[in-house]
Amino acid sequence: MELLLLLTLLLLAHAVAYLAWAAAARRRQSRCYLIDYVCHKPSDDRKVSTEFAGELIQRNTRLGLAEYRFLLRVIVGSGIGEDTYCPYNILESREDTPTHEDALGEMDAFVDATIADLFAKTGFRALDVDVLVVNISMFSPAPSVASRIVGRFGLRENVAAYNLSGMGCSAGLISLDLARNALRTRPNSVALVVSTESIAPNWYSGNDKSMMLGNCLFRCGGSAVLLTNDPAKAQGHGCKMELRCLVRANIAANDDAHACALQREDAEGRVGISLSKALPKAAVGAFTVNLKTLAPRILPVSELARFAFHLFSRKLLSSRANKDSDNKTNNNGAPKINFKTGVEHFCLHPGGTAVIEAVKRSLGLDDGDVEPARMTLHRWGNTSASSLWYVLSYMEAKGRLRRGDRVLMVTFGSGFKCNSCMWEVKADMADKGAWADCIGDYPLASTANPYMDKYGWLNAVEGDTMVF
Repeated sequence: MELLLLLTLLLLAHAVAYLAWAAAARRRQSRCYLIDYVCHKPSDDRKVSTEFAGELIQRNTRLGLAEYRFLLRVIVGSGIGEDTYCPYNILESREDTPTHEDALGEMDAFVDATIADLFAKTGFRALDVDVLVVNISMFSPAPSVASRIVGRFGLRENVAAYNLSGMGCSAGLISLDLARNALRTRPNSVALVVSTESIAPNWYSGNDKSMMLGNCLFRCGGSAVLLTNDPAKAQGHGCKMELRCLVRANIAANDDAHACALQREDAEGRVGISLSKALPKAAVGAFTVNLKTLAPRILPVSELARFAFHLFSRKLLSSRANKDSDNKTNNNGAPKINFKTGVEHFCLHPGGTAVIEAVKRSLGLDDGDVEPARMTLHRWGNTSASSLWYVLSYMEAKGRLRRGDRVLMVTFGSGFKCNSCMWEVKADMADKGAWADCIGDYPLASTANPYMDKYGWLNAVEGDTMVF
């Protein structure tokens, strides 16, 4: 009887030890480290100068004076400078007649330079990649760009390759989530995440104002990111950050949100991206949903308790009449969560000046917190899903990312979606990356551009004055 009891206890101890080991293994397996990343810097002959932008607008014969003035107003307020990039077909005045080769050429120029640079920086080879995730919202050729990368770099035959399209500006974090999940089923593996956007075949040449906005905001760029779930590989290659949490929100079930950023045809059958006036409301809605899940994961208990206490006290002490009065105002008296108690750096999607300002207000940030996003918008424009990595690169180039710091990434995209994640910096980061030749010029005192000075005459109409 005693022997049986002893054997039972030994079996139970063995089972407990095994379960603990398995749980620890699963935790190790679910970890995701950023080894390194590269942001693409196109060649200087692809820059969009003030002169060229003005010429590009004027050569669209479908535009009348009202459309010219509208575009001028958008450009002046865009926060975009003179050093962004566009494809060769637009530089060569072929934006109305792009070819499939134009689109492939734009992808190849980005892929060849960026992925090769990433392998050179990290010491990894193409054969080391176990998972490949590519996201390009507006271009989906067959074979896919993912397959094109496998072929051009000679990735292994058993590489798990994924190609995402139609996911919009928030696809960078969707790809990160997909890569992380794929790594969970592959011990000690490496994932390559490639984010870019296809501009060459997607220039809108009509006169629908809601569809002309994209031409003013979107520019060429891209990023390549190397991840691993192997602590040994991460330590051996000096990983930069570790992913702590990732939250996704999609409110596409709301019709207005679904249609606020939509690819469609205009009245004359020309295809483009329509950005409606409902977009800011959709962004706030998606952001609110995201924050409900994100806040408890990244904020200390003390801050959550403080917020809950003040919220409860306010509701308890306020009469219904006061509540109604508060609701009619802008809720300035309502308690707010201090996100700076859980985050040192805010890496915000530079989708446009309005987007940056809206997130700044929502999170209670100051100008210094949104400086990286503003400067990224000025230098690179909106490069869609890769934009966040340019913002992160700005922080790194400025030497602001130190071991133990926490970085919150927030991005928005059609759908409508809001995705966010938080990283912990594992070692001081000081690579200047794509900003190497210009980081000393930033931050700028003002991101105002010279478009008004050079093309203000488009606004001059006898007997009429437009106030911008």
